Amino acid sequence: MKQVLVPLADGFEDIEAVSIIDVLRRGGVEVVTASLADGLSVHSAHGIQMVADARLADVLENEYDAIILPGGGEGTKNLSECEPLLERLRRQKAEGGLVCAICAAPTVLELAEVIEDESVTCYPSCSPQMGRPVENVPVIADGQIITGQGPGAAMLFALVVLTHLMGERTAHGVANGMITGIA
Repeated sequence: MKQVLVPLADGFEDIEAVSIIDVLRRGGVEVVTASLADGLSVHSAHGIQMVADARLADVLENEYDAIILPGGGEGTKNLSECEPLLERLRRQKAEGGLVCAICAAPTVLELAEVIEDESVTCYPSCSPQMGRPVENVPVIADGQIITGQGPGAAMLFALVVLTHLMGERTAHGVANGMITGIA
């Protein structure tokens, strides 16, 4: 079974995190949500409390097919300040796994120096932090890097990640079952 890590830091963007977790689990992917805090409780950008599956420190060294970062201003700031996560992102890329981020979170990939010459997108106001040209499109999959533009692209972003993990047939089945109009 494919397994992905979704780190959750206080201030994560609600729609992005939940869409990623939901779509991938519907597609048969094992999703491990991990809190950056000492406990399992994490608060979203809009005040929703989520309980993560584990603490990041306890699952960071496990092997994953993908590591996926939801955005959100405060959440992204908190992710970017977690050096063990930045190091794990570098290792993920070096070992050939997928590294994915949406909204403001592609700036964490930039900070971790995992983006090389891949095309990327991000939330428009975060473009100056990227240090490279950023495409103005909802989702880009280029090599091992998948990036999404913002909350409105969350469902499409999750389906693109699912396609890369489980194939088009699975992603189309999930999209059709949710009546997304995407597949």
